[in-house]
Amino acid sequence: MIGVLKGLVQTWKTHWRKPVTVQYPDERLPLQPRYMGFPGLIWDQAIGEPFCTGCQVCMRYCPTQCMYVTMQDNPKQAAGESKRRKIVETFTIDISRCISCAICVEVCNFDAIEMTHAHERAGYYPDVVPDLPQLLKMSEDFRAQRGQKPARETRDVL
Repeated sequence: MIGVLKGLVQTWKTHWRKPVTVQYPDERLPLQPRYMGFPGLIWDQAIGEPFCTGCQVCMRYCPTQCMYVTMQDNPKQAAGESKRRKIVETFTIDISRCISCAICVEVCNFDAIEMTHAHERAGYYPDVVPDLPQLLKMSEDFRAQRGQKPARETRDVL
């Protein structure tokens, strides 16, 4: 009999609690600051080009091989505006294959990749493969959302 009463007391306590269920499309829980979504590329505001040089280190270390990177000669280096000899030409990430492991961030020699809060990228093939401008926009939106400055000071990259 005492066990039944204890069970009823617990039921009534639970009945009066605020529900923890969130109606997803309409309501969303805030993301934690340390949450890692998909990677984004960082833009160098001082020179007006991405920090990425297209060295393909991230592409080689990616366990799912979801990245495709090519490089080109930097036209601003020839004009004397930049110290970077090479710059990224194309950079795509297949979001449907990315596991958000952040290995690309760790191995990047130029600190050009960061993990953003972008996580709702489901869709069909053209939509799940962001290109260079979209990856730069993901990082820009992430920094604006967190109230950070656009990018850190330019490092000497040869």
